[in-house]
Amino acid sequence: MSAQLPLALRWPAQQRFDSYVAGENGAGVDAVRHAAEAGGAWAYLHGPAGCGKTHLLIAACAAAAAAGRSAQYLPLAKLGAGAGDVLRGVGGSELLAIDDLAAAGRDVEHALFDLYNRCKVEKSTLLFAAAAAPAQLGLGLPDLVSRLSACTQLALKPLDEATRRDAVRRRAAARGLVLDDAVLDWLFAHSQRDLGSLTALVERLDRESLAAKRRITVPFLRKVLGRDG
Repeated sequence: MSAQLPLALRWPAQQRFDSYVAGENGAGVDAVRHAAEAGGAWAYLHGPAGCGKTHLLIAACAAAAAAGRSAQYLPLAKLGAGAGDVLRGVGGSELLAIDDLAAAGRDVEHALFDLYNRCKVEKSTLLFAAAAAPAQLGLGLPDLVSRLSACTQLALKPLDEATRRDAVRRRAAARGLVLDDAVLDWLFAHSQRDLGSLTALVERLDRESLAAKRRITVPFLRKVLGRDG
């Protein structure tokens, strides 16, 4: 069914390589793109929340699909208790992107280990993402830690504030919104400061300002977001 859907519906349109603000992560982006489009080396992405791990995995699936390769994205945290069964049933995709490895319990660890070995035989490409490197995840299966450590390790760094401010201003401008320094100061002081959250907030403000026919000012932000500070 998913193969019949337009690319933008299968993979969220805002999560593409072109929309990822790389900062110091350019080499990692290139490695993931190559793995997606040409079946390059398996990669393991790790870094703190907000550095864009999920964005890159979904971008990789979209790029693989655009290149005519089958792809699947598997977020272990959202799959919950059924993650092990899902992993055991996966097969036939040329690219598999597995997110939230820290959510893996013992049953899921064994399913991941088996999947890793199956994908080697089937010559599929695997991409992994987690908050920490394999040895720091607290996995209980040493052979799985060894397999994950054999992947190309890509440590993603969060964007500095100046880069995030510039990215938010540019994304707002693309929607016809003007965010002055006072507005940006208020946003960065009163909202989550990772780029994904800020981008979602810009989208909300775009809708709210259109509905109210008002430009975005600090008083408008306070009203929309219900903040008095």
